[in-house]
Amino acid sequence: MKVKIHREGTNILIILMLILIVINLSAWMFIRPAAIPTVFSSISGVLYLLVVNFFRSPRRTFHGDRKDVVVSSVDGTVVALEEVFEPEVLRRKVKMLSVFMTVFNVHANWFPIDGEVLMVRHHRGRFLSAYLPKASIENERSTVLIRATNGQEILVRQIAGAVARRIVTYAEPGDQANIEEHMGFIKFGSRVDIYLPLDAEIYVKIGDKITGGVTEVARLRKED
Repeated sequence: MKVKIHREGTNILIILMLILIVINLSAWMFIRPAAIPTVFSSISGVLYLLVVNFFRSPRRTFHGDRKDVVVSSVDGTVVALEEVFEPEVLRRKVKMLSVFMTVFNVHANWFPIDGEVLMVRHHRGRFLSAYLPKASIENERSTVLIRATNGQEILVRQIAGAVARRIVTYAEPGDQANIEEHMGFIKFGSRVDIYLPLDAEIYVKIGDKITGGVTEVARLRKED
């Protein structure tokens, strides 16, 4: 598994590095005793490494059986798994699988299934904590509707949080969805919901730690 810096973080890391260089050079030139600029430099190093860690972008290869499989779109923890009525796009009862990401998780988002992108829609909203259940319908969010290769429809929703206020969605209608490719990116702590057919077989439970593009979270009903 190869890891690089995600393109969404390149400018941020460059600007942050310049700011930290200016702050630390000023501290070493004008502040005494030396212990103070030493502390500044240590804190700056840790901060920069945390931001680098946040923007890492691993390229992952799925090695399992791809037929009808649904993989996790993100790295994080399963915080909800329940039957709900999805009112905005599907307008029917579905199984909702919610995964919460902390600032320490990879924040690239993968397509959860192979298929075709049917719709991409951005919803304005609030910036509540992404961990709250009502964040799914009240927060700023981006919705991607995908038709799987067996004809069933899967909905993926990127949700902003109290800190995450920028959602990037690369998917466009007509694109071919591939579980090894990035669907988008969310900056700084957030949540992704996957809405599945009621007859989907679920492989995870609340509290499970899962990996985007790798962990099988469900399998769709086989074609008759």
